[in-house]
Amino acid sequence: MKKRRIYLTVFTTVFSLFMSSTIAQAGNPPRKILSGWIPYYSMKTSLPSAMSNADLISEVSPFWYSLKNQNTITDLYTPANPSVPMAGPIAQLQSAGYKILPSITDGTNVSSSTSKPTPLVLSNLLADPTARASIVNTITNLVMNNKFDGIDLDFEAFAFVDPLTTWPTTQVRWIQFIQDLSAALHAQGKLLSITTPVSFDPASGKKGYYQYAWPQVASMIDQLHIMAYDFSTTTPGPIGPLDWATRAITYAVSVVPASKVYVGIPGYGRDWVTSVSGVCPTLPVNYAKTVAKGVSALFAMHDATALATAYGASPTFNPQYAESTFTYQKTYNGTAANGSLTTCTATRTVWYEDQQSFTLRANLINTYRLAGISEWTLGMEDPLAFTAIRSVAASIAPDQVVASLSAEATLSTAGITLGTPTTITGTFTLPDQSPIAGAPAHLQVLGVNGIWTNVFDGTTSSDGTFTVPVLWGSNVTTRMIIDGTWTRVEGDTSSLVVKVARVISWSPPSSIKSGESYTVTGQIQPKVAGITVNLGINSSANPHAAPMTTTTDANGNFSFTLNNTALGFYTYQVSTPEDASYILSTSPFVTVVTR
Repeated sequence: MKKRRIYLTVFTTVFSLFMSSTIAQAGNPPRKILSGWIPYYSMKTSLPSAMSNADLISEVSPFWYSLKNQNTITDLYTPANPSVPMAGPIAQLQSAGYKILPSITDGTNVSSSTSKPTPLVLSNLLADPTARASIVNTITNLVMNNKFDGIDLDFEAFAFVDPLTTWPTTQVRWIQFIQDLSAALHAQGKLLSITTPVSFDPASGKKGYYQYAWPQVASMIDQLHIMAYDFSTTTPGPIGPLDWATRAITYAVSVVPASKVYVGIPGYGRDWVTSVSGVCPTLPVNYAKTVAKGVSALFAMHDATALATAYGASPTFNPQYAESTFTYQKTYNGTAANGSLTTCTATRTVWYEDQQSFTLRANLINTYRLAGISEWTLGMEDPLAFTAIRSVAASIAPDQVVASLSAEATLSTAGITLGTPTTITGTFTLPDQSPIAGAPAHLQVLGVNGIWTNVFDGTTSSDGTFTVPVLWGSNVTTRMIIDGTWTRVEGDTSSLVVKVARVISWSPPSSIKSGESYTVTGQIQPKVAGITVNLGINSSANPHAAPMTTTTDANGNFSFTLNNTALGFYTYQVSTPEDASYILSTSPFVTVVTR
């Protein structure tokens, strides 16, 4: 690899460290393949589920916000959790190391005067450049003001409220909006995620919800979460049949990098009424309505076994759909409209995903090299389902990386003088000490904003090393890192603090005459005005000679006037004090004879 020397001038906080390394753990932890939503209305179950599965989760999406209009995002969390400020769960999630990408739903189509959604409200806003810019600004401000890692867009009205005939027009508006929002968020180092219903290869004859334009927005987004659920809603059937989900994934990875794709899985099941015998009571509740044929109820996956047991049903696993199902009968007793006692029996059919279902869907991650799976919603799952995911995650766990950083000891102890040529080397191996060759590698420095920035890029050599010649320009915290792949994690060394001293140049005469004044000039590099310069004096001829102090001008120049009356030898040293950018800097000692 061809090398060039780089010159680093970075102002940052100083720590004391020389050589450091990241040691591989005993056995690889599971691949973090799980994400999911934390709704505002189920914090008591969703948050604990997220917090107790940190080995599987790297990011979550609090389901807390709705876009009301171009300038307003409604906070859904606070009214539902008045006694627990939002800062609490955010702090918990951040303490677990999770990235937080809250979801925003489309609330623009909901009128306060009617519960019926109005089509095309958001689509028309996105068509207006001014309104679109306002929405981008409103979302970006939400992310920045709350220090979120990004945002997840869950704009489902395009699919389920707007007419099918409007999809081509909406698609164009959506693409422009995603482009604008992506640019705004990425400029701030934030992520953009979208959650959409399924789509399919147009060549297959099944387009799906194509208005979300997966191919066109692929380069603009960081994550795509596919809602591979609610296949069956009005009639009994699987929630998200495996073959249906797989077709959507196959298309997705053909147009979007697989590393961005998450497959959505349901933590819920559906319970449909398929037939009713007898006359259903209307009191104490209107059972005639709630047990009408075709009506379904949602239930949490963790309640499925108890429901089957309560009615003596035996769930069976359907291998075609990779979901479980059972049928049972439930009797309702009460009072009819005329006041007479009455009874009816409803036959109900249940479909849901279980432990085996989650295993098969988690295996799709390895098959297609996906980013992971997303559960709607965290906290609804049976614990065994997450045991199944953990087993798969462990089986596809990426190798850990052993990374170390080495450099001259003086870099972090006595320090080096500005501009002194040095080299710094990172070594990257697998736990079995096999070198990681040909990996994209980066030398990074830590900015005052706490963000690591690449300052030199290259690749590791055949022995797993990455060596960079550097001219250090100021105190800096640095490290080396290699990119992660599907088979191994990102490898980063611990940080090394480099200490740098200013260059001090001055040329006093070798001798001076007693009682005469001599002006001696010098220069500090880098050339900065206002730097304090001290002149230390040591002389047996004049033990009480006082040190001198001055400051630099705009060119880094300084001067001292020497006037010694006592004959003898005087030893001088120029220095500048330590600050955030440089350590205490000194010139060599110079001896001047006063004759």
